[in-house]
Amino acid sequence: MPTTPTTVHFGELLMRLDAPPAERLVGSRSLRTSFTGGEVNVAAALAGWGVPAAVVSKVPEHQIGSACLEAVRGLGVDVRHVRRGGERLGLLFVETGVPPRPGRVVYDRLHSSFRGIEPGDVDWDTILADASWFHFTGTAPAAGPGVRATLHDAIAAAKSNGVPVSFDCGYRRALWTVEEAGDAFRELAPHVDLLIGSERDASTFFGIDATGGDAAAELQSAYGIRCVASGHREELADGRHRYSALVRDGERQHASRVHEFAVVDRIGAGDALAAGLIRGLLQQHSLDETVEFAVAAAVLTHTVPGDVARSSVSEVEALARDERRGLER
Repeated sequence: MPTTPTTVHFGELLMRLDAPPAERLVGSRSLRTSFTGGEVNVAAALAGWGVPAAVVSKVPEHQIGSACLEAVRGLGVDVRHVRRGGERLGLLFVETGVPPRPGRVVYDRLHSSFRGIEPGDVDWDTILADASWFHFTGTAPAAGPGVRATLHDAIAAAKSNGVPVSFDCGYRRALWTVEEAGDAFRELAPHVDLLIGSERDASTFFGIDATGGDAAAELQSAYGIRCVASGHREELADGRHRYSALVRDGERQHASRVHEFAVVDRIGAGDALAAGLIRGLLQQHSLDETVEFAVAAAVLTHTVPGDVARSSVSEVEALARDERRGLER
């Protein structure tokens, strides 16, 4: 049992199936399996950095559900609050791109166990009574009205227990419309302490057309959010990426340096950014240290296959200090 308060993460657990490197989903004769989900990726990164983390979800009562829980438990994440039941585990099919061909993601998530969660299924007051943080992404409310209602109960319990709440917009157009997401995001925003998104998210879902720190300041003012973070990505013609982030916490603001690097797998990089921000805010690091660590964690996650940040604290800190070991600014 952890001796320090646990971060709690609510979201869907998925099986990820990857075509072999450089192959297309159509024509591939084998698919590599792993288990993923935006919230559990954040939880696993934090657990790997010594910050206790638990996931709240639902998986089916069969061998695939058990394999999923075994894999998540193996990442150091507490799965005691994952319910069992329902029809199936959601699927995520991935085709890795090779420039100039983009990657492709195909979801198969209808009728999944997670979508069957209803208010009353989760004892949030007990789970969050001694928690240090509560996190979710935009794919959770996308899972349907029952999950949305359950999420609202979670946020209410977090607030009553003094637990900070973070929300990573993470919009996926395959799951719901822009209009549906915008309605849900605007309803959720006033209740979160940390909002993570992009300038496009600010414009598309919140009607804020400013850029950079001005967009963050307007989001803070409009919704009463303590801390707003935005990631910035530029894809170069040769397939390399440039990545950075800006965070505004109260009146303080910090823009990270820009990293330029080759990409192996970009899925999960935003989750590593979120995990780095949560770690820094929890441990009361300076804003610049928090942002540079979070961005470095995201950059390193791009360089290995799979969704989960596999880099140690010392590796992330080295890159954050610009000890690049072959990575270029």
